[in-house]
Amino acid sequence: MAQARPSMQELIRQRTRAGFVGRGAERALFRANFDTALHDERHRFRFHVEGNAGVGKTFLLREFEQMAREQGAVTAYIDDSAGSVPEMMAEISRQFAAQGRRLKELDRLLAAHRERRHEAELAALAVLDTPPEEAGPSAGGRIVARAGVVAAGMVPVVGPLAGMLDAEQLAHVADRLRASLIDRFRNHEDLQLVLAPEQVLTPVLLRELADTAAPWIALFLDTYERTGPYLDPWLHETMTTERHGPLPATTVVATAGRTPLDAARWGGLADFVTELPLAPSTETEARALLAARGVTAEPVVAEVLRLTGGLPVLVSTLAESRPTDPDDVGDPSATAVDRFLKWEENPARRAAALACALPRWLDGDVFRAAADCPQEEREPLYAWLRDMPFVGERGGGRLHYHDVVRAPMLRAERHRSPREWAQRQCRLAGSFGAWREEAGAAAASGSCGRTRRGGSCGWRRRTTRCARGTGTRCRRRCGTSSACEAGVAGRWARMLVDAGADADAKPVSRWGSELTTALDTEGVGAELGLLLRRAVLDAPAQARARLVRGDELRGEGAYAQALTEYDRAVELDPALAAAYRHRSGIRGDLGDHDGAIADLDRAVALEPDNAWYVALRGEHHRIAGRDAEAVRDLTEAIRLDPALGFAWASRGATHERAGEPDAALADLERALDLDPDYAWALARRARVWRARGDSHRQLADLGRALALSPDWPWARCERGDALRAAGRDEEAVADLDIALALDPTYTSAYASRGESLARLGRHTEALADLNRAVEMRPGYVWALCRRAVLHAVMGCPEQARADVARVRDLDPEALERFADVSVLP
Repeated sequence: MAQARPSMQELIRQRTRAGFVGRGAERALFRANFDTALHDERHRFRFHVEGNAGVGKTFLLREFEQMAREQGAVTAYIDDSAGSVPEMMAEISRQFAAQGRRLKELDRLLAAHRERRHEAELAALAVLDTPPEEAGPSAGGRIVARAGVVAAGMVPVVGPLAGMLDAEQLAHVADRLRASLIDRFRNHEDLQLVLAPEQVLTPVLLRELADTAAPWIALFLDTYERTGPYLDPWLHETMTTERHGPLPATTVVATAGRTPLDAARWGGLADFVTELPLAPSTETEARALLAARGVTAEPVVAEVLRLTGGLPVLVSTLAESRPTDPDDVGDPSATAVDRFLKWEENPARRAAALACALPRWLDGDVFRAAADCPQEEREPLYAWLRDMPFVGERGGGRLHYHDVVRAPMLRAERHRSPREWAQRQCRLAGSFGAWREEAGAAAASGSCGRTRRGGSCGWRRRTTRCARGTGTRCRRRCGTSSACEAGVAGRWARMLVDAGADADAKPVSRWGSELTTALDTEGVGAELGLLLRRAVLDAPAQARARLVRGDELRGEGAYAQALTEYDRAVELDPALAAAYRHRSGIRGDLGDHDGAIADLDRAVALEPDNAWYVALRGEHHRIAGRDAEAVRDLTEAIRLDPALGFAWASRGATHERAGEPDAALADLERALDLDPDYAWALARRARVWRARGDSHRQLADLGRALALSPDWPWARCERGDALRAAGRDEEAVADLDIALALDPTYTSAYASRGESLARLGRHTEALADLNRAVEMRPGYVWALCRRAVLHAVMGCPEQARADVARVRDLDPEALERFADVSVLP
């Protein structure tokens, strides 16, 4: 049966949907792209809308999204409320789910990413026993160096090492640190989810996009002038390379920002990308938009055209109340209220619109704090404000005034009554401060769903919405040092820029610009340097800044300087438990386990119920070989937090080394009950199976551990040893090859590979590996024994006798343990 044709009225309604008028050429171009075959050279995979503020980029991008949905596309719209690539992916997943297309695996990994990033600030770190080698850094080291590893946090925190290490030195340090982190931070995926989340998340996103049952996938990225610095490289790599896997060809990406695309990056892709520069609406388009809103009186139209200069957002705003009288035409003293609300007769609405321009972001709570109106009027006023053309909704239901409307409103209010302006700002600051205290109390009690190690439950996101009245208030109330705590540094810096502009406080704006410039051009190290030199910080705030600086220095391998920073943090705030905890880590790195345990004693004294601190002290006892003390602390940590898998695993490893396989097995299995993907616990349980002579289960656990963490050198070497013990030398060599590619300084891997190569008859290669192991560790008895046997097989009796003599000097009983060595002539 033939489908009924749409009526003229229906077609007109579709074409004027949501009052959208104009941009006919751009809309036609985008719509036609869906009708162009994917292999047709005219088909475009990316569109970029560019133009000044207020020119209508967001309106057009939203229209594009609606057009894509009409073509059956599943869509996502993202703006600068997403502050990173993982946050963008989370928003894509949320919006796809709302359209019935859940990205389940991506959701799981995103939840893990948030949790691991959160936990990373206090995660245990490995002790770096081996001094750095002179050999060049591995590829893995370079990757970690680029990721900006921070030892105590393993996250890109605001920290500073400005110019202390060059990239090559950092890569050397990263090689050693990476091996330590892999050994300690549960499994490889956890580590990568913190250090390089895009590398883990992007392949999963692409696989799930490919499985999406929709004819088209359309992504719309707004405010690209802000998000582009971190999204554009990722987008280019994802669209033009297969590093993360194939991107469905039915994907269309549209971005919008104030600047053109980076010619160096996208200039050679003109056949696949279309740029759409936008100018202000023509007079014809502006008149059409006004007519669509019922504004046709010529004097009013002329006044609107004069005030707006054709900027669509202003034309739409002034047309919203459908004015019929130009009133103050030509009045040179017209304020922002006259410009944007001149035809709004309801005084409560006018007052609410002006009051709510003060915060940078807006939701129901902030509206109630800013509007200061009777309770019965709040919901109607908030609903009215949400519908105003100059107010846009962003992720999570938050509202945002358009810059070209908000700025003159704020300027007018500040000039009208500076005292009232300051009072309103203080009232907002008080609300944000109260929310922060509530969040802190909830985090401490665990009622916010996070642990004590938890965090702010989002208070920072709210705080950065409010523009303070003066620079002093900003530093005092907003707590600039909070910018030192995590990757929100860029947001804090932009908040200062905005606060300075809103308050016409040039020093504050300049301060924010300098921080932003330092962050963008030189990294977080330079930004923290500015904070420490120039911010007005009290002693506790300085202590936290020093703590973060120490974290960064430790991550860069500058241990002496890091220790100095931690010492200074302890001096500034002796009650800061985290300072002792972090200092214990650097002392452990330096081999001072007594000092590390002393610091953890102090941390536990300050926070006796902190299971994590107690468990860390137990782990340091384990590393130092003090099994009784380790078991005592780890048992107490388990009593404090029975769900702390790390404590169960560490205690299990302690029992295993003490020759208590039953107790070890029980603890490690409990750790794996809590986290079945706990690769470190699997590898430790494999050692229990080895002690019991169960090579089948040993290899099974090592296989699972490596499936979770394929780039884990220690587990590769463990499985290589297990395969060699099972007589599977070729497979052993394959694992040991990978272990040494990941960590060229892995001494025992050379020795193990040398033994397997010798058994395979590859004597020259075997001798080279065993020589290398002995060079790296001259007192390596097992390697000397294996080399002695190999020398004998190769017909070199003098060298064999020399190795045996060396073994006899180092460990006479070794000759009794290795029968094939004891019988050598």
